[in-house]
Amino acid sequence: MEKRTFYLLSYDISSDKRRAKIAKIMESLGERVQGSVFEAWLNDQELDKLLRRVKKTFAEKEDSLRIYVICETCRPKVRTLGTGRLTPPPQVHIV
Repeated sequence: MEKRTFYLLSYDISSDKRRAKIAKIMESLGERVQGSVFEAWLNDQELDKLLRRVKKTFAEKEDSLRIYVICETCRPKVRTLGTGRLTPPPQVHIV
């Protein structure tokens, strides 16, 4: 199994229509943790796929997408308050 990396993805999309499309793309590969913030465990191919799909809708002169890599050493240091919880790593299923 290819190694997955933990990402924090955040966007600011000016158009309601583009925002809805990009939200669906993000939801297909990540977990929404706040309105425009997602956490995702992705391998390189999944990240590339997500970016290719986003770029089809994204307006570079109007929109913003930030992608932060949260390394294995830093992930346990992430702090949340209230009802938030950190997205757990994907489970391995042996069939």
